[in-house]
Amino acid sequence: MGFVGFANVYAMRVNLSVAIVAMVNNTAIPHTNITEVDVCQTPVDNSTQVSEDGEFIWNEYEQGMILGSFFWGYILTNILGGRLGELIGGKIVFGVGVLITSVLTILTPVVARTSTPLLIALRVVEGLGEGVTFPAMNSLMAKWVPPLERSKMSSLVYAGAQFGTVISLPISGLLCQSSFLGGWPAVFYVFGVLGLLWFLLWMLLIHNTPESHPRISLEEKIYIQTSLDQTTSNTKVAAIPWRHILRSLPFWAIFVVHIAQNWGFYTLLTELPTYMKNILHFNIAHDSFVSALPYLLMWVFSVVAGQVADYFRARGTLSTTATRRIFNSIGIYGPMVCIILTGYAGCNKNIAVALLCGAVGLNGAVYSGYMNSHLDIAPNFAGTLMGITNTAATIPGFLAPQLVGYLTNGKETVGQWKLIFWIAGIVYFVGNTFYVIFVSGEEQYWNDIDKAHGYSRIHEAAHTGQYGSLANQQDDASHSRGISADGATTPTTFSKIF
Repeated sequence: MGFVGFANVYAMRVNLSVAIVAMVNNTAIPHTNITEVDVCQTPVDNSTQVSEDGEFIWNEYEQGMILGSFFWGYILTNILGGRLGELIGGKIVFGVGVLITSVLTILTPVVARTSTPLLIALRVVEGLGEGVTFPAMNSLMAKWVPPLERSKMSSLVYAGAQFGTVISLPISGLLCQSSFLGGWPAVFYVFGVLGLLWFLLWMLLIHNTPESHPRISLEEKIYIQTSLDQTTSNTKVAAIPWRHILRSLPFWAIFVVHIAQNWGFYTLLTELPTYMKNILHFNIAHDSFVSALPYLLMWVFSVVAGQVADYFRARGTLSTTATRRIFNSIGIYGPMVCIILTGYAGCNKNIAVALLCGAVGLNGAVYSGYMNSHLDIAPNFAGTLMGITNTAATIPGFLAPQLVGYLTNGKETVGQWKLIFWIAGIVYFVGNTFYVIFVSGEEQYWNDIDKAHGYSRIHEAAHTGQYGSLANQQDDASHSRGISADGATTPTTFSKIF
């Protein structure tokens, strides 16, 4: 249900990226690059099919504003969604987030024809609803997923986003060119209704914890509780240890790489259909199928990578830290190379599409990388941590489309897109390099402050001989949880390094 939920979420998020191509009246928009030499030649089409222009006169900058406005609302509710997920459970928070998005998606055609500012406002509110989804799911998974199954489960659940993109892009393209429900409006009606149907099933089938599930077997419940060190007696929600979080370098490693990942990801997610149509000159139906292909590969690769990552972790071949570094590097450095090379493919459609497939497909490895790091370092605050990092990582969601709109407004050339791809590649490099240096796969001491204080008292008593050899055992345990022998943090915090 989480997989299908994210499929719905992303289908409703990206369908406008395709629909806007059919909504816009391109012949009414001035293009100063008509006489430029740095453009691809439009192929001669001898077919009798007439390509109809849309009804909205939005230039490239306005289109970037409309596509990016979703993230103005999305940025505001991430932390709220994570904390509410920890306090009242991820079921309600995630479900309501999808419900709000579904209702507003259905209303999009009417609002678009009423007023462009009103459409932007609707997209902002739609972002408010979707903003809670990832943090809420993280808090839900913290209650359900055993540590050695995190890579595969995260990949399976979050891969729904790619599956939704794969389904949404071609179906949206076909609906835009059809007469069903008026063409492009059908894109919003179909996916909005599917979201409503999913919400009903979600509320009937899903439960916040193993303890509250009426049909779970006793064996499974005991297994989950034991692996997560959870019982019905320790379910109290702790206060957020803000001071410790903000001093934690592993947290900042996740924070930085999340921003870098989203810059490249959203550059392609929101602008790939436009690049396909205006630079490579695919028609809208073919464009949507080709645009979906990279996300199909990302979906498949993310699921395979998750299985491989947990296989090596379970065998002891790789530590959790090494797993996160390796798979995140595959998922960031690989796309970095491919996306930069795409700019040099010029008008060669086959090479450009192959490189874009590599850029997006390899990116699926991040679901076995930093996307698990919130759960690794602090499962008790996984929702809040995801909310914090995803809030910052939402900024590229509206800056990247606006930058693309600014750079290509009246200058839809290969050279301008080469610059766009270089910017994304540099951001990828800086973000993942910081992550590789400072990330940790070990649970941090501040995930359970009370237990950490208990370790500190034991160490203090050990100096007086009160506990004898037991102190040595606790010393080993504390090191594994990010605590040094004197109760201070290990060198994964700013205070120890500086």
